[in-house]
Amino acid sequence: MPNTLKTALLLGALTGLLLVIGEVVGGGQGMTIAFGIAIVMNFGSYWLGDRIILAMYKARPVDESHRLYRITHALAQRAGLPMPRVYVIPNESPNAFATGRSPSHAAVAATEGILRLLDDEELTGVMAHELAHVKHRDILISSIAATIAAAIIFLPRIALFFGGRDRGANPFVLLGMAILAPIAAMLIQMAISRAREFAADRGGAEIAGRPGGLAAALRKLEAAAKQKPLPANPATAHLFIVKPFAGGGVLSLFRTHPPTEERVARLMGR
Repeated sequence: MPNTLKTALLLGALTGLLLVIGEVVGGGQGMTIAFGIAIVMNFGSYWLGDRIILAMYKARPVDESHRLYRITHALAQRAGLPMPRVYVIPNESPNAFATGRSPSHAAVAATEGILRLLDDEELTGVMAHELAHVKHRDILISSIAATIAAAIIFLPRIALFFGGRDRGANPFVLLGMAILAPIAAMLIQMAISRAREFAADRGGAEIAGRPGGLAAALRKLEAAAKQKPLPANPATAHLFIVKPFAGGGVLSLFRTHPPTEERVARLMGR
């Protein structure tokens, strides 16, 4: 299934879950209240998130004399995108991310560790992946998913506090929803994140002109990031190109990133 269609279906599933839970536990009024709270919470994150995240990781801007800036500039021209702001994070864990609410308000950042680890072709693949996120407006998609998921989490809790619709809702139903609804919302939100990573891999390969650089970079990053993990805030972990120490088995359902071996296989057409 194409990742764009998969993302749309998953967002639809989140919305449907919100509507069902809202009707059961709070009626139209309860759903409206929870959705309003979620929008207020995520509105600030969407508009100010890039500044907050860059400050969180002590990112410093670089100019056209820097290797990372030159590579990003060439890729932005090739992709037909406005030149994003370019930052370096003073950390030896190899990683990178893109942020910003739109292509004209975007920023890309890479750690000192990734700059030391990757050659120019591999770094080109990584930055092309990040620019694909910018081009696909994945920050906006993530914000929408987070807003709906937050509303789903709030609704049962509001109902438990106020006693449910008309104070007549079954308390066991409300308790069950308070436990299960956040898990369901998180599963769908993580699935959206994984779908966007696959799409950015494919888009990055198109921007770079070939998939080999990104595939080689992902192999290196998977191993090196485990040796030198970045102490990332869980709320921002989905932004990075690789997420260290993601679990397997059942825990893979909660991963923000697909398995690296699957990403590489898709890139190389296997």
